[in-house]
Amino acid sequence: MPATATHRQRIPVLKGLFAFLAAAFLSLHELPAQRDWDQVQITAEQVTDSLYVLFGAGGNIGLALGDDYAYIIDDQFAELTGKILETVSGITDKPVRFVVNTHWHGDHVGGNENLANQGAILVAHENVRKRMGMRVDRGERGVSEPAPYAALSRITFNDELTLHLSPRRSMHLMHVDPAHTDGDTYIYFPGENAIHMGDNFVNGYPYIDQSSGGDIDGLLRNLNMALFIVDDDTRIIPGHGPVMGRPELLEFRDMVATIRNRVRAARNSGKSLEEVQAMNLTAEWDASKGQGFIGPARIVQFVYETAD
Repeated sequence: MPATATHRQRIPVLKGLFAFLAAAFLSLHELPAQRDWDQVQITAEQVTDSLYVLFGAGGNIGLALGDDYAYIIDDQFAELTGKILETVSGITDKPVRFVVNTHWHGDHVGGNENLANQGAILVAHENVRKRMGMRVDRGERGVSEPAPYAALSRITFNDELTLHLSPRRSMHLMHVDPAHTDGDTYIYFPGENAIHMGDNFVNGYPYIDQSSGGDIDGLLRNLNMALFIVDDDTRIIPGHGPVMGRPELLEFRDMVATIRNRVRAARNSGKSLEEVQAMNLTAEWDASKGQGFIGPARIVQFVYETAD
């Protein structure tokens, strides 16, 4: 059942914050088992003159520098907020004014409450706020209870939103089709030829969160859309993995399309899910893409259950 106000008041503000958030809206795959947070290192890589990516535990963090403020894209886990801000302060003395979420999963929004309590304004698609604010049954990953009000976005949008970093620079937020979740957002920097794609683009097999409206056909449409936006010089920040470019995105799209077509054809021929999983339809990518959170059986299941 949802955590009550009385229950929340009993949790220490700092020491108990992560435990509460874990129970509230982190799923098992997003919370590393027995993580020693003291050992997690936050590192930064410069992507363009005023755009950085921060790596740690969880989704990749974008850091955009405006004339007056710093803008963060996703914020990993609550226990890492101090380290994240320390890394940011080593890059810029501009205050973190806005935090943009690419979607609602805990490894991307776990620091929301901490940053909001320090004055940051949370921005996300309306479905991100909706998912975080409700009880969600995520099947084998358990039930996510509503997040604290302070962790919810204060500014939401429907289709697109532009944040102006300076008179000539902006970050354009684009809600895309339901794919990883139904709140997926691309953050595009047209003046810097860079884009953060969230978990629509990762360095493994994609995760289609069906309990959050995820859909393999939506993912394929979104990848095709991104390929029209980027060129050979575009720097692409994925949800997980190193900064990449158009060739890697094209390879990822082709892989998703091929797996989708193979599994769909086998399913439509009358084969059961278990029969299709036994066909080794992902064999050529399993060694390079299927060793992480999503293995061959899971990606086949996602396609089998969501492809039109």
